[in-house]
Amino acid sequence: MTPGELVRERRMELGWSQARLATAAATTQAVVSRIERGEASPTVDMLLRLAQAMGTELSLTLVPH
Repeated sequence: MTPGELVRERRMELGWSQARLATAAATTQAVVSRIERGEASPTVDMLLRLAQAMGTELSLTLVPH
């Protein structure tokens, strides 16, 4: 799954609109929309803000090929 798909899945589980998530993460609805559609590549900081706003933790793993 892409980061945007993960964000959308969690947001939908919460029953939140993009606007509600954006407000909670101190960003705009347009940014959330672009991330979810895969049109924007979110920074780690943005993913952290979105995750925290939705009551989750961000976990990154580097895996060798």
